[in-house]
Amino acid sequence: MQSINPCNEQLIKEYSTEDFASVKAKLDELQITFFKWRNLTIEQRISIIYSVANILEENKAEYAYIMTLEMGKVKNQAIKEIEKCVALCKYYAENAKVFLAAKQIKTSAPNSYVAFEPLGVICGIMPWNFPFWQVLRFAVPTLLAGNVVLLKHASLVSGCALAIESIFNTATESLNLDPYKAIIYPSDKMEKIISDPIIQAISLTGSVEAGKKVAALAGKHLKKTVMELGGSDPYIILADADLDVAVKACVTGRLVNTGQSCVAAKRFIIVEDLYDKFLAMLTEQFKAIKIGDPNLNDTEIGPLANKQIFDTVKEQVEQSIEMGATCHYGGKRVGKEGYFFQPTILTNIPENSPAYSQEIFGPVACVFKVESEKAAIFLANDSEFGLGAAVFSKDVARATEIAQTQINAGMVFVNGNVVSDPYLPFGGVKQSGYGRELSEFGIHEFVNIKTIFIN
Repeated sequence: MQSINPCNEQLIKEYSTEDFASVKAKLDELQITFFKWRNLTIEQRISIIYSVANILEENKAEYAYIMTLEMGKVKNQAIKEIEKCVALCKYYAENAKVFLAAKQIKTSAPNSYVAFEPLGVICGIMPWNFPFWQVLRFAVPTLLAGNVVLLKHASLVSGCALAIESIFNTATESLNLDPYKAIIYPSDKMEKIISDPIIQAISLTGSVEAGKKVAALAGKHLKKTVMELGGSDPYIILADADLDVAVKACVTGRLVNTGQSCVAAKRFIIVEDLYDKFLAMLTEQFKAIKIGDPNLNDTEIGPLANKQIFDTVKEQVEQSIEMGATCHYGGKRVGKEGYFFQPTILTNIPENSPAYSQEIFGPVACVFKVESEKAAIFLANDSEFGLGAAVFSKDVARATEIAQTQINAGMVFVNGNVVSDPYLPFGGVKQSGYGRELSEFGIHEFVNIKTIFIN
């Protein structure tokens, strides 16, 4: 497997691909480790996660650089990603004991309660766009619950995968346990791994197509899955919205990580009274964005992560324009080398175009004018996806009512960007997947919720 620098298209490193025999040996080792790991006290596992947090904090510049090198993440965003991972570790370390404590239930028996027991070896199939955050937010609660982890990371961030494995190895070396293993393995050969009886459950973050394949295979073997898939998040701008707040959120939400985020703001739906002013303000801020070398402190967006992603975004934009959409701004490659794509604004988007119905995983804002609040809500829900959404209005009570009762999504934010936060459950509905990561809900995804009834 090759890691290619998306800034200059040069080879960074080649990694030897493991065969199934190598992976099977790791699975066997993890199965043995599980019975030791689960029998540690919760305090011991918490201590390990604090050690992980310390290692991340002490080496954050190094880990951030690996992300920037392999997938082009802007330097300051890469550092913030590591800091967010540190915060995640501390959040779960501080709360895991309460989250996993047995819960008393009042029944006819003198004593009855629910206990949370680990399942065993959990396979994580993780994406490249947040190479550390996506892995840690799955692995940390899974390990604290007493499970052990096999990670299959995206091939273009193999360096990140091995760096994370090294972090856990260092954190657990005093116990002579290895509850976390990474594999360098082709995605198209995962069937044998998922089918192996040692694997008890799978967590996947990725495309809808990948999710369907893994869910079908796991279903065949009756294995629990959590699916965090695509998104085409709508941001609704109502007639009484504070445009300064709304536009700032839209720019940040669309361009963070060069637009390569499942919860990026992708569709901007503006009631017509504010449309012209919104579009003018959005265009002004898009024009001011600095695109370039992600290693520089003042760069705001870098390259797309690889050629395939670049070509897909370019094709989606071009097809939408051919079908009637207006390229209001951008739409072109930047420079002669690297996968840099200009921040882009599309308007007058027809229903049958890619910009209307597909997820565009790049710095492309799809802007829609609607005549009313009712039309805005309809358009927001007119998508196969249902991950995140946002509503902007000075009437917070009305916006909250819309968020809670009328938007079909796993997460709706009022007057702010959709973000992943350790304190809040993260996940979607419809083609955006099922199950939840983060918060107390996330740590309970891979446990046996066991009823104990004592008469």
